[in-house]
Amino acid sequence: MNNGEYDIEYFKENGFVRKQCEKCGTYFWTRDKDIKTCGDAPCEIYSFIGSPIFKERSPDEVRESFLSFFEDRSHTRLGRYPVVARWRDDIYLTIASIADFQPFVTSGKVPPPANPLVISQPCIRLEDLESIGKSGRHLTIFEMMGHHAFNKRGEEEIYWKNDTVRYCDDFLRQLGVDMESVTYKEAPWVGGGNAGPCLEVITGGLELATLVFMDLELSPRGDINMEGRRYRKMDTYVVDTGYGLERFVWASKGTPTVYDAMFPAVIKELVNAAGIEHPIETHPEIIMKHASLSGSLKRVEIAKRLGISLETLTSILEPIETIYAVADHTKCLAFMLADGIVPSNAKEGYLARLVLRRAFRMLKSLGIETPLEELVLMQIKTLRNSFPELQKSVDRIVEIVSLEKRRYDETLLKGERIIRQLAKEYEGKAEQKVPPDLLINLYDTHGLPPEFVKDVVSNMTDMKAGSEVKVEVPENFYTLVARMHSEERKEEVEPFVESMREKTKSIPATIKSYYEEPSAVEFEATVLDGVDDFVILDKTLFFPEGGGQPADTGFLTFVRNGETGAKSVKVVNVQEVDGVILHKIENGEISISKGAAVSGHIDPKRRIAHTKHHTATHIVVCAARKVLGDHVWQAGAQKGEKRARIDIAHFKRISNAERREIEMLANQMVMENLEIRTSFVDRNEAEQKYGSRIYQGGVPIGKEIRIVRIGEDLDVQACAGTHLSRTGECGPIKILRTERIQDGIERLEYAAGEAAVEAIQAQEELIRKSAAVVKVPSEKLPTVVERFFEEWKQLRKENERLRGEIAEQELERLRGQAQDISGVKVIAAVLPDADTKAMLKIASLLSNENFVTILIGREEKSASAVASIPAYLTDEIHAGIVIKRVCEVLGGSGGGKAELAQGGGNRRDKVHEARDVALKYIEVALLQRKK
Repeated sequence: MNNGEYDIEYFKENGFVRKQCEKCGTYFWTRDKDIKTCGDAPCEIYSFIGSPIFKERSPDEVRESFLSFFEDRSHTRLGRYPVVARWRDDIYLTIASIADFQPFVTSGKVPPPANPLVISQPCIRLEDLESIGKSGRHLTIFEMMGHHAFNKRGEEEIYWKNDTVRYCDDFLRQLGVDMESVTYKEAPWVGGGNAGPCLEVITGGLELATLVFMDLELSPRGDINMEGRRYRKMDTYVVDTGYGLERFVWASKGTPTVYDAMFPAVIKELVNAAGIEHPIETHPEIIMKHASLSGSLKRVEIAKRLGISLETLTSILEPIETIYAVADHTKCLAFMLADGIVPSNAKEGYLARLVLRRAFRMLKSLGIETPLEELVLMQIKTLRNSFPELQKSVDRIVEIVSLEKRRYDETLLKGERIIRQLAKEYEGKAEQKVPPDLLINLYDTHGLPPEFVKDVVSNMTDMKAGSEVKVEVPENFYTLVARMHSEERKEEVEPFVESMREKTKSIPATIKSYYEEPSAVEFEATVLDGVDDFVILDKTLFFPEGGGQPADTGFLTFVRNGETGAKSVKVVNVQEVDGVILHKIENGEISISKGAAVSGHIDPKRRIAHTKHHTATHIVVCAARKVLGDHVWQAGAQKGEKRARIDIAHFKRISNAERREIEMLANQMVMENLEIRTSFVDRNEAEQKYGSRIYQGGVPIGKEIRIVRIGEDLDVQACAGTHLSRTGECGPIKILRTERIQDGIERLEYAAGEAAVEAIQAQEELIRKSAAVVKVPSEKLPTVVERFFEEWKQLRKENERLRGEIAEQELERLRGQAQDISGVKVIAAVLPDADTKAMLKIASLLSNENFVTILIGREEKSASAVASIPAYLTDEIHAGIVIKRVCEVLGGSGGGKAELAQGGGNRRDKVHEARDVALKYIEVALLQRKK
């Protein structure tokens, strides 16, 4: 990057000199003309350990000092955004304060909520999970205190580099920092498709802040080269600063680690629960010396400096490092869960579960029995003054964490069998080492931590000598997993959209008359163009498919010479590409003149059904949130004419009682006939007033977004769909069923209006017919069905008892038919009318008595077969191969394990031949064994 980017007037005016670090070669600015290094670790040690940089301050004091400082300098203070980035479609978690304003504000598409502004934003990054607790400085959750200015080329500048550096200098001076010790290190910044010069602010070996001057964007034809990629100047240029609140607190306390500075109460609780002493009490000199060197030297080098072995140093540090990590994770979980993340196997839910299960595992390794939820609540109590909103979610957090612990325990219980089977597959292979990608797959698919996999494999006692399977866990395993799941996977642009985007780029956006005249069904328009089998009009009432709402259908009639002609075409689909609405015509391409007049008619029955179901969706989500909790978040939706469905994030199955309560509340909203208001609102205004909950249905683009409000803001969403004007127009809402479609996602299926009445009538008819079958009134049906069910269970028990007696008699008969082949007892029999389940049971019992067993059942239209081999013979005879031979004769297929297999075919006339084939195979195998 051009050195001129750092030629800042403030540096010249205040006696700074530009120097090059003797160790790392980086350029930096300093007031100290004698300094030889940039001051950053690893070029310098942490000199502030045991010798704080300025007067001790609590997190609340640091935060308030920062926010007040910039408020006094004409910055508007903003409240924090959630740690789950609901306003973004590319990332799941809020990773920096600037992420609050990406992509729309930073790109200039939307004005900032204030300019300039200041914020202290809790952020979560899971990129360095293995370093948490060990490095002394890494955190999963941290507060990025930032002041931001959004400049636009050609407009009056808010401020840029000069004032940014001056503000930083003044703030540090106000805190009492020795300004001679401060260095500003040049460190070009790249990230998220943007780039720019950056200054890292360092003192005492610790980076306290970064000052990014974002003014570049990726461009294939850009004239600026950075890290092998081409960039060009942005239309905007943004001051993006990040001051680490935790770093400032740490610097003011001079504790061995940032964890000791931020989580003293939680660490004390964990140390006591683990039954250990903090090494700062038992080995103070080692801990302080290690802490000061930890940023500049590897642990093995530190051990040499201390004159002790690496093993000794590790044994001193490991327990407290695990405690540090738990303390960090509990704070991370407090924000994740309070801000509405539901643990699951996908998206942000996956990341929450990742942190949860690491915490469970670490608590177990420490022998701590304190429930994780209690530690999370302790963090919330500590944070209650700064973040009182966390307290509102305590009950839900306790329920979620305790439920996740039960699921984790169940996963490990089931996982042991999976791991043992996998290890057996690797036994005897040339490469007897479980590869990292398989460990990741085991974690992703089955939730099995690699440490657990390693423990299970290492404790297997049935492995053959010399063929033990090795499990080596990559040091950065959890970081790899987190990176795989930290960003939304972008769906590829459909070829249709890409093609139409190119073909319609010169056509103006279509006027959406369905917003202006929501109840109209007929309209007049002008043809702008025809593309393939699509017609493009200047305006339309046809709603294009989107947001889970199907497209309108209907007719277009072309007008000739001022009169309506006979040329009508059916519209079978409607799509929107970049604001241009495309009407698909039935039966392919048509010849249409540009400028031709056309009248349109939409199918009113289809439209009103979709509209009712779309409004019902908002009502049901609102009711579900009230019944289940504020964490409920829309994960998908589909509206139809007869029914609709909504998928929501929720941590457990919806009970029947909850379903009925949601249904009742939804219908109460209908009966209240609440007003539904739709309007286009400035994005910033909507976000500031309603928060990120407006993005339930996705993130729309643009400076203005369409907001749909029910009643006195009972439900507020950004939504492009068609809606009723009052809830009463929706008619009754009937929830037809609920189901879990994936971990952490519940689906509610429902009908509204006439469709709901039809659904209720269908259920009533089903009940009437069922009652007629048993010849009782409908109201007595549950009692009668319950009685019939109990009687059926008793009959089944009796049937099982009789089957058992028959099976015992059959067993005795079969034992008597056993043949001796080379000293092995072999049973091969054809059993008329025997089912596979019964034969499997008989074969298993006979195998336990060391019989080789082949049973073939001849049924009315087919034949089934079962083979069982005693364990001591499986090296010579494989049950699956026996069954394969049998089924070839029976005209079918089958297979199984070495000890037990099954199959069948439709050649029931070949059962005796199949039995003889099996006997011959076994006889040959046993003769070879004898030799």
